[in-house]
Amino acid sequence: MAQDNFSGMNVPPQLKSLSKNIRYIILAVLVFVVGFATFFTVDPEEVGIITRFGEFTRTAQPGLNFKVPFVEEVRYVPVERQLKHEFGYRTTQAGVRSSYQKAGYTDESLMLTGDLNLADVEWVVQYRVSDPFDFLFKIRNPEQTLRDISESAMREIVGDRTVNEVLTVGRAEVAAEAQNLIQKICDEYESGLRIEQVVLQDINPPDPVKPSFNAVNEAQQQKETLINQAKSEYNKVIPRARGQAQETIQKAEGYSVDRVNRARGEASRFNQLYREYVKAPEVTKRRIYLETLEDIIPKIGNKIVTDQNGNNVLPLLQMQMKGVNVNQPNSNANNQGN
Repeated sequence: MAQDNFSGMNVPPQLKSLSKNIRYIILAVLVFVVGFATFFTVDPEEVGIITRFGEFTRTAQPGLNFKVPFVEEVRYVPVERQLKHEFGYRTTQAGVRSSYQKAGYTDESLMLTGDLNLADVEWVVQYRVSDPFDFLFKIRNPEQTLRDISESAMREIVGDRTVNEVLTVGRAEVAAEAQNLIQKICDEYESGLRIEQVVLQDINPPDPVKPSFNAVNEAQQQKETLINQAKSEYNKVIPRARGQAQETIQKAEGYSVDRVNRARGEASRFNQLYREYVKAPEVTKRRIYLETLEDIIPKIGNKIVTDQNGNNVLPLLQMQMKGVNVNQPNSNANNQGN
């Protein structure tokens, strides 16, 4: 009957061909839709959590996977990607020169310290999803829950410290304690999250009191500088003085040892001479006399030997007289004789 209707009408040939192939087109569309709903791809840094009518069934690993169409649903969880939450600011553009926006996020970072001062604390929580099942099914809205946990933990830790500790020397300790406390609470909630790092980006006093805080910090830095300079000077002078004192003591001890040894040597030498003298006084006297002359005569330069009375000049025993006229005494004697 349909053919009769078409035959009685002026139907274009293209419409007739389409009407004949409509079932094939519909079948191809159904196959495409079923195939699209059956196969799916999981990225390398993700896992797929497959649920059947909302109930967890299995985990799909990276690569091509399949599921029962229209019955099973897949949810992707980035388990290999490092995620982060920013507090007190937001990154508007990331890159070599990143840009940030702080307006509108002061309520997150402004907190009270233990000494009843205000501090503007900006920080970042870096984390990973360690258990996809807990991340999806144990906590409702885990991202917002982590933000609330992080803000509560940071306020608790900052509230136990003075503003000077938070601004200066206590930054690393605050970050470490915040990481431990956030991880502890996440484990208690079975959130499936692993906190990898808490980074304190910037800590400043509120804008109205910032000049006063800067002046105090400059004074503290000058104080530390002067203390370090004094310690440096102390380390230079005191060891040098100690070394000089030790050197003087060692010299004195060495001089003392030398004097004592010399005195003992002289005493021993005198005792030995005395023993020899007692045995033969005349021989000892003569030997000492000769030894003394032997030591003194080479040191007195040119020498003239006379007799006991000094009247006549004795031969010089073939000693070479340098710079002395030997004939001059004879001429003087002749003149005296004349």
